[in-house]
Amino acid sequence: MDVKTLLLQQWANCLDKEEWFPPLEKVLADVTFEQALWKPADGTMNSIWELVCHLLFYEKRFLMRFLGETANEPQAEDNDATFRIPTETLENWKETKQEYFHVHRELGKILAKSGHEDLYRQIPGEDNSLVLELKSLALHDAYHIGQIVFLSKMQGAWTAKRSF
Repeated sequence: MDVKTLLLQQWANCLDKEEWFPPLEKVLADVTFEQALWKPADGTMNSIWELVCHLLFYEKRFLMRFLGETANEPQAEDNDATFRIPTETLENWKETKQEYFHVHRELGKILAKSGHEDLYRQIPGEDNSLVLELKSLALHDAYHIGQIVFLSKMQGAWTAKRSF
């Protein structure tokens, strides 16, 4: 299997193709507004919504840099700021999810269309090439998907039966 095919598979696993871990679309499908905002009583963990905002920040920033639209890339003073959620409304929760899904799919389309030379071209504003950045983003997604599943389980919102 070539690196592009492998990365396309990992990218899809993070969004909508279930394999060793559940993809984010399935994980978030039944998460309510209240569950998205919930945090454990000790307050040491981020909420599900904060985690989705964090994932969106890094994927959107990379997409904007790849497209050369750095004026439109999201900004944050530090990593903690990437977890900030917009005004707490049901509509904003839905919009955050949909924007994440859209950005993730757009990056997948770019990867699918990329030739060998594009995969290894340096991206302005990044330390790595397309293939290395998307590999890192996919691992980052998988890590935080696990946290989101854990938060769902803590709330008793995780289904008892899985398809695997």
